Amino acid sequence: MKNLITKLENEERLNQEEANALWDLDLFTLGKYAHKKRTKLHGKKVYFNINRHINPTNICADTCKFCAFSAHRKNPNPYLMTHEEIMKIVNETVKRETKEVHIVSAHNKDTTWQWYLEIFKMIKEKYPNLHVKAMTAAEIDFLHRRFKMSYEEVIEKMLEYGVDSMPGGGAEIFDEEVRKKICHGKVSSENWLKIHKLWHEKSKQSNATMLFGHIEERHHRIDHMLRLRDLQDQTGGFNAFIPLVWQRDNSFIQTDKIMDSEEILKTIAISRLVLDNIKNIKAYWATMTLNLAMVAQEFGANDLDGTIEKESIQSAGGAKSAKGTSLKTFIDMIKTSNLIPVERDSLYNELKTY
Repeated sequence: MKNLITKLENEERLNQEEANALWDLDLFTLGKYAHKKRTKLHGKKVYFNINRHINPTNICADTCKFCAFSAHRKNPNPYLMTHEEIMKIVNETVKRETKEVHIVSAHNKDTTWQWYLEIFKMIKEKYPNLHVKAMTAAEIDFLHRRFKMSYEEVIEKMLEYGVDSMPGGGAEIFDEEVRKKICHGKVSSENWLKIHKLWHEKSKQSNATMLFGHIEERHHRIDHMLRLRDLQDQTGGFNAFIPLVWQRDNSFIQTDKIMDSEEILKTIAISRLVLDNIKNIKAYWATMTLNLAMVAQEFGANDLDGTIEKESIQSAGGAKSAKGTSLKTFIDMIKTSNLIPVERDSLYNELKTY
């Protein structure tokens, strides 16, 4: 343990054994070193953006046990938007000075690849300066399986039609045995990483996520982080890591495990200490509440995500995020925490300090 503390003091890279040993440290020791690293990188700044989430369909060919969003599980209200309906949402949100649309769909086998991809071309033709974050690795893998398109072909179409960056969804937990139990048939861990590597090789950026608090163990989270760290060493393409707290309502996963605030904050702090090559750690308020996301800014996180406007995936599992949050709420909570609110774009360029 003494050697671990020394490495934390000296900000040296941790190996797998040392990373797993972090769980034995108390929360405030972890917070001390994570906050030191966060402050060195970002000072007192807390980042957020003005964005709009759009989920064009909830009809899904895959049956992930953790998911309450899919209409093939416990969601009784299937829907499929037309391109015109999506564009109406985009038109309305642009009027409110939204800088990013974040578009993620379920894996609907009754659509076409054109339905998935051509909407991006429509958006960019009308709003060339609006950032389009879209197509998780899971969606790309679905198009590959459904329409016999290679990963490279899907990515080329994404670039052609104007996708600016990729979200990090579909990563869940990389451990293959856990993955087999919670999302068998979905994109594999190996292919999730491969797809993001291909995207990064096009000089494009993406996020990385980790779904935790279900049946995984702590060492699975460390393994997940280290696989991301290894890819980041190769490509440098991840601009943020987002630990997503699993939402248990309407889920098919049976577990007595309770994810308390201490465990969430420990996971945030450890991610800051292990992922020494990913600059931003996001405390995604939609999965942990805005209050806890603000506390997480003292435990290694430096970002809250965005205003969202409408959120469908996490709220289907019980999160209180369906209607997003206001810009004023973000600014007020950050300032009253003696931190500095900074509006950013999707690639972490600073737009405005409040």
